[in-house]
Amino acid sequence: MSDTLTTWHPRLIALATHDAHDDGAHDLNHLHRVWQAAQTLLVEHPEADSLVVMAACYLHDLVNLPKNHPDRALASSMAAQRAIELLREAGFPADKHAGVAHAVEAHSFSAAITPETIEAKIVQDADRLDALGAVGLARLFYTAGRMGSAFAHPDDPLAVSRALDDKAFALDHIEVKLAGLPATMQTAAARKLGESRLVWLRAFRDTFVAEWGTADTLPS
Repeated sequence: MSDTLTTWHPRLIALATHDAHDDGAHDLNHLHRVWQAAQTLLVEHPEADSLVVMAACYLHDLVNLPKNHPDRALASSMAAQRAIELLREAGFPADKHAGVAHAVEAHSFSAAITPETIEAKIVQDADRLDALGAVGLARLFYTAGRMGSAFAHPDDPLAVSRALDDKAFALDHIEVKLAGLPATMQTAAARKLGESRLVWLRAFRDTFVAEWGTADTLPS
């Protein structure tokens, strides 16, 4: 990292943990992974402002509401406001505030805000990549457990004869949401990586279903 990034990295971590919460799917390790993914994407986009990207990666979940919260779609806007408050107090370059705020606000799937800058596109992609693959799978089941969802439908885990319902069944979330993420990626590198992680997720799902007992397959 450049000297500027090296200087701000620990400061941003401190700001990110200023308002602690107990969501293990959106903890400090999640923020580290998002920044790690963003650095990979920055290689193909040297025109992007790395400091803006790093700040948004670490501050995008300052306000994190549960997925079933009525104000979930507003969380990223609230996080952007909080991020600017903290950055202003920390002496972060004022000319970069707007870029960070937009990247934080646009990262959220629920908010459905189109990223207008390359920095916001990278942050959105990096955050969505962490929902895919092995860690994404662990986050899926962790979140489902917190919401009281079952692992899978007892008799029709692949939703052959029913509508998908990821609020009731964790496994359904792979097709309800995660399967569509690669196509939403803003950068080519993220799209390619997202597609490979989705292949892994679907392979897991097939293995899971093969081991999942149903009323038709269990011995009487």
